[in-house]
Amino acid sequence: MNIKEILSKCDHTLLKQQSTWAEIKAICDDALRYNTASVCIPPSYVERCAKYLEGRIPVCTVIGFPNGYSSRETKLFECGDALEDGADEIDMVINIGALKDGELNAVGNEIASLKQLCGDKILKVIIETCLLTEREKIEMCHIVTDTGADFIKTSTGFSTAGATIDDIKLFKANIGPNVKMKAAGGISTLDDAQAFIDLGCARLGTSRVVKIVKEQGLL
Repeated sequence: MNIKEILSKCDHTLLKQQSTWAEIKAICDDALRYNTASVCIPPSYVERCAKYLEGRIPVCTVIGFPNGYSSRETKLFECGDALEDGADEIDMVINIGALKDGELNAVGNEIASLKQLCGDKILKVIIETCLLTEREKIEMCHIVTDTGADFIKTSTGFSTAGATIDDIKLFKANIGPNVKMKAAGGISTLDDAQAFIDLGCARLGTSRVVKIVKEQGLL
């Protein structure tokens, strides 16, 4: 197991409602120390993080989080505000109810609008797999592919379950070559992280991996 490779794919994450600036700053320091892919933090801390990190580590934030049912216009405003504040990557939550209502065009148009706003910045689409049927997951693989988003992401970590091996296998079989995969939620061991990477995940949403490396003095 290559610890540095695992860390390089981790979006080092802190999205708890009670997160303080001292805690956010600490994960930024950890991200710098361990060279993670990014820090993923609440939108209200983006500007402060961007100034603190000075481009040394990408700043990722979340839009429509965690429920996804805010309006398209609200998500566009949130996204634009985050980008202006210095966000390098955006993780958005889809409108799950619209998907279940069969409003596939509306779901796709929302994603496409955010991707257009992001431009060259990375857009990851959180579909919250634990709330979807297999058919709905496959439909989202196709929609994410067609809209030009950069990643499909399993979970917020705030719902009933997180990433599973089966869901990543399903993604892999149904996404296009332009889409990367991010597993998030419930990744609690280095073996978990390695298993998802071995399946082709380019990113992992987790706070636990860095904590394990620190506690065990692995680097």
